Amino acid sequence: MAAPCVRNLPNAVQNPCIADAAAADCRQPVRGLILPAPQTTTRTEIPMQYLPLRDPAAPHQRETCADVMRVMGVAPEFTEAPEARVPVATRRVAALSPLFVEGAPADALYLGRHGHFKILNNNREGYEQVLDFANRGDLLGCEVLGRATHASSAIALDDSSAWVLPLRDLRALRRSVPAFDDVLHRALAQQVQHVSEMAELMSAVAAEVRLARFLLHQSVRAAARGQSPRRLLLPMSRRDIASYLGLAHETISRGMTLFARWGCLVVRNREIEIVAPEVLAACARSTRGRWAPGDELAAVAGGRTTAGCSPAAARPVARAAEAAWS
Repeated sequence: MAAPCVRNLPNAVQNPCIADAAAADCRQPVRGLILPAPQTTTRTEIPMQYLPLRDPAAPHQRETCADVMRVMGVAPEFTEAPEARVPVATRRVAALSPLFVEGAPADALYLGRHGHFKILNNNREGYEQVLDFANRGDLLGCEVLGRATHASSAIALDDSSAWVLPLRDLRALRRSVPAFDDVLHRALAQQVQHVSEMAELMSAVAAEVRLARFLLHQSVRAAARGQSPRRLLLPMSRRDIASYLGLAHETISRGMTLFARWGCLVVRNREIEIVAPEVLAACARSTRGRWAPGDELAAVAGGRTTAGCSPAAARPVARAAEAAWS
């Protein structure tokens, strides 16, 4: 067989596919050039029902079902079991990018792995209605269990990632890893709890009461993730919070300033420190219009908060709170 033409050699060297073809067809070296033989690699075969979705943004991420169960608090004797080594794909999402969009075909469930998401709907005029905020361990897109398309969109608030649970593999995965079935039930129960929280928020009449309940709900969620219930980092903007609470975004700034004047909060940019949870809880329990602190402030350790900051000393941070949320 004739040797390859000399003018094709640079392409053959630069392109491995051409080089492999040339090495297979050529029996004689050309001008002393020895083309490398094609290399073969051994791949571990994985049953098709366990193959995860390929993620172009993170092709090297290979985690297992054990990692998912570990985040959800499953006991080590279950996470270390051989059947828990089923691979699970992850999907990275840049800040302000969608994990999935409303109306898109539903092919997978998602479980928060890292970062924060906001769940929202868009109406015909383009208005954005925030429905919930999701963090690590929260289930996203659970409505796809009963419909063929996504009913909402999930937007990353920062650089985030999520585990991908393909619907076509979900039944086989639950059957082969019984502990994962418990994880899925727990995640669905959390979503039901979030719906109850939303109903409680919207039942409040006064704006400061809604905001107090929102902050306390975020505190409870942080504690459930093993984080501090007093020092909160809110990744969402004031407009997102306002949309979630059904308020104007200026009202959120005024509410933060009001709580700072009352000595309930210390606001540093988007870091919120709850210094008087008793006062905040008293506000959250109010069901009759606007609320103002009375005996609650005096009942906090002789007029001082549990963090050692008096309400009068906390008033200067009101201007900082207004600037941070403006």
